[in-house]
Amino acid sequence: MNFRVYILASSAFIVGIVELIIGGILDQIAADLHISISKAGQLISVFSLAFAVSSPILLNATAKVERKKLYLWTLFFFLIGNLMAVFSPNYTVLLLSRIVSAATASLLIVLSVTVASNLVKPEYKGRAIGVIYMGVSGSLVLGVPLGMTLGNLYGWRAPFVLISALTVLAAASIFFFLKETPPNPIVPLREQLKALRNSKIISAQFISILMLTGHLTLYAYFTPFLQSALHLDATMISVMYFVFGLAAVAGGGMGGFASDKLGIGRSILTIIPLFAVAMILMPMATKAPFWVFLIVMIIWSALSWSISPAQQSYLIQIAPKTADIQLSINNSASHIGIAAGSAIGGIVIEKSSVMYNSWVGVLFILAALLCAFYSITKSSTAVHEKAVHE
Repeated sequence: MNFRVYILASSAFIVGIVELIIGGILDQIAADLHISISKAGQLISVFSLAFAVSSPILLNATAKVERKKLYLWTLFFFLIGNLMAVFSPNYTVLLLSRIVSAATASLLIVLSVTVASNLVKPEYKGRAIGVIYMGVSGSLVLGVPLGMTLGNLYGWRAPFVLISALTVLAAASIFFFLKETPPNPIVPLREQLKALRNSKIISAQFISILMLTGHLTLYAYFTPFLQSALHLDATMISVMYFVFGLAAVAGGGMGGFASDKLGIGRSILTIIPLFAVAMILMPMATKAPFWVFLIVMIIWSALSWSISPAQQSYLIQIAPKTADIQLSINNSASHIGIAAGSAIGGIVIEKSSVMYNSWVGVLFILAALLCAFYSITKSSTAVHEKAVHE
């Protein structure tokens, strides 16, 4: 594997941390800025919304810019966003800092994936993308606990100081080790819109939306699920999240390997039903010995991230001329799924019990499977791009 892929993965790790790092320090932010916890929580919601909206717009606006130069400039503005958080005197400035950070982070993740896939031979693309997503998933593992630890020791601004310092290191690594990479040929907006009207591509994008909707229906409420089903205390819940995160990181890597070895389409059509089975088993496993539940949870976690490399590779494969745009839209689609799953999970808890969240989520996973089957088996002609069939 080209060592530059790991540099890009490290950068993706740093960028990914910023999304959830304040999750454990909302109470400190609320107290310092004299706002409610719910208002502080909007800092996460606004980040997700800005992330979803910004990526396609920024990628299209920067289509002509050489990729290394664009990466460095985007890291610079990402640094500005985090420094705004460090020195923010009030809630409004902090909110603006989150928007700047989200917009630049969305572009950096897409750039990491596209540049990494261009650094390796075609047969290793899945693994390269898997490495990038190991960086992203690793950031989700460490984001909340890292933010809590630094916040408790040095105050809520400390995590943003760390991110700023790491961003400088990432920029230095990109500057010295990444070669100049020309952008993909510019595709007219009309052609991009044609691609979005292609049912094969649209159904592929819906795989991400529905998968994450189903996943977040449970994962967004994993703490009350563990409290209700297993009566775990705060310390043990933290351990469970850490184990979940480690499995997610491993799953991203294994998904890339499976994509290269089994083929992209076969991997997607295998991972989704296995993920559905794992979610069905989650509530049932709480009645079994604890080690059984732990195994099921680890499988569920690993599968939740294992589809990402195959999904990204699939979008590149079926729409090579608009790959950057498709990956950008997929980032947005993922955040739509996160928001939808969180909302649906909340409704399930309000109307019944958290124990049913997993089974409701499975309905969306099965819908994702239908979309995947339709997309993979449908020939691609509407955008004049030939799909590769395994």
